[in-house]
Amino acid sequence: MKSKISFISIVLIFSLLIETPVSAQTITPPAGPIYIVSPGDSLRGIAGIFNVKFEDIMAVNNITDPNLIFPGEQLIIPGLEGISGILTSRVVPFGESQRSISRQFRIPIDQLRRLNHIISPTEFYAGANLIMLQAADKPAWSGTTNLGSGETLLEISIQRKTNPWFITEINYLPGTWAGLPGDVLFDPGISIDSHQTGLPSIFSSVTVNPLPIVQGTTAQINVTTSQQVTLGGILVDHNLNFFPFENKTFVSLQGVHALTEPGLYPLRLDATFPDGSSQSYEQMILVKTGYYPSEVLYVDPKSIDPVITKPEDDLIRSLVSAANPTRYWSKVFESPASLYEATSYLTSKFGLRRTYFGIGTDLEILGFHTGLDFGGGNGLPITSPAPGKVIFAGTLDIRGNATIIDHGWGVYSGFWHQSELKVKVGDIVETGQVIGLVGGTGRVTGAHLHWEVWVNGIQVNPLEWLETAFPRQ
Repeated sequence: MKSKISFISIVLIFSLLIETPVSAQTITPPAGPIYIVSPGDSLRGIAGIFNVKFEDIMAVNNITDPNLIFPGEQLIIPGLEGISGILTSRVVPFGESQRSISRQFRIPIDQLRRLNHIISPTEFYAGANLIMLQAADKPAWSGTTNLGSGETLLEISIQRKTNPWFITEINYLPGTWAGLPGDVLFDPGISIDSHQTGLPSIFSSVTVNPLPIVQGTTAQINVTTSQQVTLGGILVDHNLNFFPFENKTFVSLQGVHALTEPGLYPLRLDATFPDGSSQSYEQMILVKTGYYPSEVLYVDPKSIDPVITKPEDDLIRSLVSAANPTRYWSKVFESPASLYEATSYLTSKFGLRRTYFGIGTDLEILGFHTGLDFGGGNGLPITSPAPGKVIFAGTLDIRGNATIIDHGWGVYSGFWHQSELKVKVGDIVETGQVIGLVGGTGRVTGAHLHWEVWVNGIQVNPLEWLETAFPRQ
């Protein structure tokens, strides 16, 4: 018996000796930069950003289910040898360049390009999601200084009592002689009222909200200038109108068409001085898809035939093309179905892609739903969503009994297919005032309220105006 016990003990000890080194061989994740997961991130998407296999990210982070990652989680990104620290994402603001981002966030420009796989300057644009390395103990520089024409770095350092060699080092300059006129240099010893970028000196600050821009939404451009000028510009293919706002800021609101192809488009700002001279700045800006669904409709060919519809469309565009400098509204818009919302519902949302086929013909038209359709019964009250002035109240072939209200600053509301009009041209209306009754006039299949919002000549999603107070603060 003793021999049997001894034999079993020896076997157990031997097996433990064999297994112990295997279990001790734990895999230590390699050193590397850390990416903090953002809302909406997926493991495959993160892998695509850094051009690595998502299986490699799973391996080094001991992830067993690629669907189980959460906002705030820290992931080691393999394949970036020689780089360590926290990787964060930041949307590139309008007016920033690779150089200004590099200097401000203390990231060598070659490292910035490597992290974002930037090969060409055209790959750096406003609205891009930029991956950066930001060490926790190194906050971004804030103070900036500009070299004037004929100034040297040494001269400006003496004037502002700063250290020229320190400025040279933190701005990645090869020497104090390398500063160029107009160059924006970061200096933590400088305190200024506004953040400067690579913009011309006349533009003290520029913000674009939102970035990136989404099809069918309202873009807001805020500009402050260093002296009195006349502002203009272009977004995509529309001329911008600027209006004075708070704190010496000028604001432009511009709709981006729902059928604009996702991609890069120009945003140009023009500042014209009293003597006729000007300064301009242009940068490509990203427009993203609105992910609108699609549907197919078979309709009376007369309702979609361009020969019939174009004259009426042209009339509407001519009515909403002016930009009234008076802004009548000051708060978020209210639903035009506010007096019967308890019994109403949205039968069709903005942006819905539509393919129309003319019944009994070969006519095919590609379009989209240009507003919001509220359900409800014939004769229900339609109210003004915001203060404004009535510029049209009449009957149209396609839109039926129609009303257009000018809210100012190039913003208009249109209400189609009414059974009865309650206002006339020239009337000043207030929020919640009854302007008409729901109907089924024009070329429609039933009674409903169709409401459109136009911003500088472009239809935008009315839901945005029900949720956001424009101009955004």
